[in-house]
Amino acid sequence: MYPNSIDKNMVGEYPASTKSGGGYFYDQVLEYRVWCRPWQGAPDEFDGEIYYYAFNTYEEALEFSNNTEGSEKPLVLVKQLEWIDEPEAGKFIHKTGERVTEWVVEWLVGSKRQENTIADFIAQNGIY
Repeated sequence: MYPNSIDKNMVGEYPASTKSGGGYFYDQVLEYRVWCRPWQGAPDEFDGEIYYYAFNTYEEALEFSNNTEGSEKPLVLVKQLEWIDEPEAGKFIHKTGERVTEWVVEWLVGSKRQENTIADFIAQNGIY
């Protein structure tokens, strides 16, 4: 359904704190995450603090989420090498570099960056 992580040996090795959302396009799926909240019934494994489990595949993350009380729906950690920044509605800026961010899994559909993805986006939406 969704792509597996780019390197299953790195799953769980990425920083917990990352960007959240944005960018319109992704280059690599790094891992899937399921965040657990003890105050909503998840096992208290870190003195009441929120924590997550990392998975190589969406299917593994979804199964864990569906079977773990107090857990959220899976999110995906993606790497972006080029992306679109939208500092305000309708103002688009082409960015390059390396950006790691958590996304809602459904955003993966149709948003894998290809060679002309950003140029096509610019042509359709304008860029500043």
